[in-house]
Amino acid sequence: MPIQLEVRDVAVAYAGKPVVAGVSFMLEQGAIGCLLGPSGCGKTTLLRAIAGFEPVSAGEVWLQGRCVSAPGQTLVPEQRRVGMVFQDFALFPHLSVEGNIAFGLRGMTKAERGARVAELLDLVGMKDAARRYPHQLSGGMQQRVALARAMAPRPEILLLDEPFSSMDTELREALAREVRDLLKGDGITAILVTHDQMEAFAMADQIAVLGQGRVRQWGTGFGLYHEPADRFVANFIGQGVLLPGTVADELRVKTELGRVAGTQPHGLPAGQAVEVLIRPDDMLYDESSPRRATVVGRAFRGAEYLYTLRLASGTQVLCLVPSHHQHALGDDIGVRLEADHLVVFPVGDAA
Repeated sequence: MPIQLEVRDVAVAYAGKPVVAGVSFMLEQGAIGCLLGPSGCGKTTLLRAIAGFEPVSAGEVWLQGRCVSAPGQTLVPEQRRVGMVFQDFALFPHLSVEGNIAFGLRGMTKAERGARVAELLDLVGMKDAARRYPHQLSGGMQQRVALARAMAPRPEILLLDEPFSSMDTELREALAREVRDLLKGDGITAILVTHDQMEAFAMADQIAVLGQGRVRQWGTGFGLYHEPADRFVANFIGQGVLLPGTVADELRVKTELGRVAGTQPHGLPAGQAVEVLIRPDDMLYDESSPRRATVVGRAFRGAEYLYTLRLASGTQVLCLVPSHHQHALGDDIGVRLEADHLVVFPVGDAA
């Protein structure tokens, strides 16, 4: 597939203070990317630079093989054919659903405009609400209308800035999956900005984890979870703890819970002090195991409990246990470690 968006070593600064620096990534036509990170990491600033609302202080932004941003050169947003969906949807209260969708359709005949509106109403499942007004719609319905309005002119790329932030967690994930299907159905390239990793996993093909204005890792949700590039990504994505260990050989590390083996050499010398990333799904509940741990916290998740366990050394780990195995605080339970991916960081490395 051709490259739709290329960000080349981009930096953005406010009053001379760097906010984003050295950011590079590419997005193929029809792909959905995500800028994921904590508040203040620079993700919205980077999105605004891609849209043309912020100038770059270094690097370049390319859309469909054309440079649209460079130092001293910024193509205005309306000439980039970029669509935007904002946190508050920004629907026009005096326009109906079909009026909102049709708003950005210019240079078309009345028949062409009507056909595109009808196509989008069908795509977002809003045909029966075409003549209703925004105040008559639920939050999820308003979100669909805002999406359809942004998609209507067939933008080169659609940018979504925390579009689900006002909704509860369950609805956010459901809408992210729904929006993904809609974008894929219309073949639109998109970038989502969010701080919610489950939302990112549900919607994006490729995810950039941002920290302190830089891309710490660019990859799939699976890769970010199982093969984090550094401590920052390991701590931000998923839940887990860093368990002290010592390198045994190029594929194994000795820990308090036994040896952890990987399939790829980690490149560290035997005897090196390391920390091993242990996810809740790496810890298995096994009452026949000689290794014991004390329950010091628990959270009911429906089918499972997420237990916080204290090992003999005092180190705490997390463990997912089927909820029909119910344990009280203070109980000792048997556990064993079964990690499929060995992720290690040398002691003393920066986060």
